[in-house]
Amino acid sequence: MQRRHTDAAARFEARRQREQEAPRLLTEVPSLEGLRIEIEERRSGSTVAEANHIRRVVIESAPALFIINCGDRDCHDGGHDVTYTVMSSLRRGAARFEGEDVCHGNVRTTTCGRVIRYVGIATYR
Repeated sequence: MQRRHTDAAARFEARRQREQEAPRLLTEVPSLEGLRIEIEERRSGSTVAEANHIRRVVIESAPALFIINCGDRDCHDGGHDVTYTVMSSLRRGAARFEGEDVCHGNVRTTTCGRVIRYVGIATYR
């Protein structure tokens, strides 16, 4: 249990450092006024979502970094980095964009494979 807590703390610190080092979203897309990302997560091969949530982005302070944690608590070295796709859409001025991403982390002796589907809704000045 202690090792799991230590691993989680190390991952949290690494993520926090990446967020601090990333350029600010408002600097990268100055006309962006609002952004929300609707996220649905499911197991590989399943058509039924296990989790849904909405991520509302605080434009004034957000990093231009979009990493979504894997929902499987037993997954190691996984997650979903959708930064490139999201930033490309925002730079193009897309009001709506969507995508899917597969987790390549590990759960015990196998690849995680959890899938997220996301829909971004942006407003601009």
